[in-house]
Amino acid sequence: MTQNDLAASHFQNAGEDYAKYRPTYPLELVEFLAAQCEHHELAVDVGCGTGQFSALIARHFQQVLATDVSASQIENAAPVPNIDFAVEPAERCSAKSDSVDLIVAAQAAHWFDLPSFYQEVRRIAVPGSVLALVSYGVLSIDNAECNDRFRQFYYDEIGPYWPAERQHVDNGYASFDFPFEELSYPAMSIERDWTQEQFLGYVHTWSSIKAAAKEGKANLMDSFAEELAGLWGDPQERRKISWPIAMRLGRI
Repeated sequence: MTQNDLAASHFQNAGEDYAKYRPTYPLELVEFLAAQCEHHELAVDVGCGTGQFSALIARHFQQVLATDVSASQIENAAPVPNIDFAVEPAERCSAKSDSVDLIVAAQAAHWFDLPSFYQEVRRIAVPGSVLALVSYGVLSIDNAECNDRFRQFYYDEIGPYWPAERQHVDNGYASFDFPFEELSYPAMSIERDWTQEQFLGYVHTWSSIKAAAKEGKANLMDSFAEELAGLWGDPQERRKISWPIAMRLGRI
């Protein structure tokens, strides 16, 4: 099974929950990336999911091509006038050669065949354009008891059910080969004020949860949700959830 097949199998039929529960990136990230680009004619968002990040990019570029191997993800993307959505692999992009000013892969590059993807990046990129492999790390909850219980669940209980590719997300893609002129970036994070239902809805979108259920371990999520509810208190109380953003950022 190829990396694209693995990615599609994990995320097929998950588009609706992704659109509802997955956190979106901060505007400062998109503004920073746009500021690194000399031209703003075309951006490509590879592995775009349901297109939340694509919509933010579209505010700064004349046109955006947003692609994903999962038809379910694309079907659940909200239409935006200057975004073209396409079901296609990262390694075979429909963009023309020497046409793209910004190439972004947000929480997706760990599914790619990187040598083939980098070859395609070089083909479609305008000389001097920017490539950003964006990821967000393990979240934290602004309540110590909730956060401790979450980390136990993440690392010790559901951890064995993550696909092997997850290690690259946890280390911010630091172990990736990245054959481009590397650029620095400021510290940034995703922050949300979520109710208990929103937080657990997000956790339910994880591929590890689905993998555990297939192995007859759905009780792991059930037990975690029950215990977290006891620690959370009022389920409508909003708690601050933060994810650190990491990038491999380069000029092509």
